[in-house]
Amino acid sequence: MRAWTTGDRVGDFVLGEVPSPTPAADEALVRVEACGICRTDLHVIDQDLPVHRPRVVPGHQVVGIVTDTGSAVRRLRVGDRVGIAWLRRTCGVCRWCRDGRENLCPESEYTGWDADGGFAEFTCVPEGFAYPLPADVDPATMAPLLCAGIIGYRALTRANLPPGGRLGIYGFGSSGHITAKLALAGGAELFVMTRGDRERALAARLGAEFVGDATAVPPEPLDSAIVFAPAGDLVPLALEATERGGTVVLAGIHLSDIPTMSYREHLFGERDLRSVAANTRADGAAFLRLARTLELTPEVAPYPFEHAGRAIDALRAGQVSGSLVITH
Repeated sequence: MRAWTTGDRVGDFVLGEVPSPTPAADEALVRVEACGICRTDLHVIDQDLPVHRPRVVPGHQVVGIVTDTGSAVRRLRVGDRVGIAWLRRTCGVCRWCRDGRENLCPESEYTGWDADGGFAEFTCVPEGFAYPLPADVDPATMAPLLCAGIIGYRALTRANLPPGGRLGIYGFGSSGHITAKLALAGGAELFVMTRGDRERALAARLGAEFVGDATAVPPEPLDSAIVFAPAGDLVPLALEATERGGTVVLAGIHLSDIPTMSYREHLFGERDLRSVAANTRADGAAFLRLARTLELTPEVAPYPFEHAGRAIDALRAGQVSGSLVITH
């Protein structure tokens, strides 16, 4: 089958022929219809994250059709449409798995990092980590919800945003704009700080109260802020912009070093600084139900499968708005 894989050098992303996957006993084989591009994919390709699997197929926002199942699969059937997200496996027995925090499992594995993902014609998913999807969904608009949406949802729940509160978003890419739509639907006031002209235009169109560049100071103190951009320099700025008792959430898997901060200027006043580590399956199920109820639709820029390399280059160059999706 055809697939895009990483290479030996930083930034390698190559289209070629690879063996078609065979599902394990507890896995389903899925024909990929669409796969969203996440900044984490770029971190895998550019080796900002350590290499877990050489020449891996990235991609972890997958929508596809089950074409075969392993001998132990009981719930999924050939012809079912499913979603595949970042979290691929956990041990199921550690203290974190037992108390509902499986995203913190030390043995956790991830799609497109520990195992081949969705930038291919076929991929496999453990049955217990596949999200059943309605037959009527549009694969291209559903795909970004499977990571950008789910992670944004988890970040928003950890942000402790009060009803009608002022939310700051730093970085307005795929996850940022989906989270903004979710927050606005809940009555929040939105303040967006981001580097790209296209991202700022999208934020304004969605109804942000304030839009500025990445280091801009919002005109009012924020109740909560979420940093999606992988830039540690933004963390002190977000804390400075946040009201006493407010919360700043770091939503990315990779972040450049955070500069030295002043306790009094940045954290005093019971400000909380929190991170997000992947998500639980419960997060994913709850968000996908909410997204369907709200008819939440991301802004999508589709690329044909053969042009996935161009889409990655556009993301690396900051020449995108909304969510990039690879379609078949």
